[in-house]
Parts: sequence; structure tokens; C-alpha cells
Amino acid sequence: MQTFGKIISEARKNAGLSQKDLALKIKKEDGEPISPQYLNDIEHDRRNPPGEFLIEQFARVLGLDKDYLCLAAGTIPQQEKRAIASTDPDKVVAAFRVFRKKIRKG
Repeated sequence: MQTFGKIISEARKNAGLSQKDLALKIKKEDGEPISPQYLNDIEHDRRNPPGEFLIEQFARVLGLDKDYLCLAAGTIPQQEKRAIASTDPDKVVAAFRVFRKKIRKG
């Protein structure tokens, strides 16, 4: 699997967007756009991947799957975290085993 930054970089280029163009479309929680330098740092893996708030926007703007981006960022979406927290631990373990088996089979 590619890094989060590499995925974003390739998708941005495929969409024909400059870093400045994409940065203007991704808004922080205060409503201000991220900076092109911040995006450059993400794309070159000089920063940790952002949180789910920004990941959702990257997914929407670049036409990527949010779950895939969360996985590349090393996180679990909040909806799944809440579900896991309220589920019997044995069911969570069983679900991860099924997931691993499915991934290995391709």
C-alpha cells in the first residue's frame, strides 16, 4: 500500500490540480483553507496524515474512498470506532480475523 501522501499526490495530479488549487479546496475546522506548504509536506510524507475531518475532504475532492484514505493514514473512521467501542470484544476480534483472511485472499 502506498503512503497517504503518495496517494494524495497521485490523485491530485490525475485530477489536474496544482497544490495551490487543491489546498484552497481543503478547509480546516475554522473554515480557512490549508496552506500549499502543508499539502506539500503531506504529499512528501514530512507530516503525519491529517485527521478524519480533512481526510473526508480529500476523499470528496479527489474522488477517493474515505475508508481507504483512513487506512492509509493509519486510523479508523469515527463511526467504526464508536461501533467497536460498543461491541462485544470477541465480535471485534472475529471481525478482524475475517478482514485479514479476506485481504490475504485478494
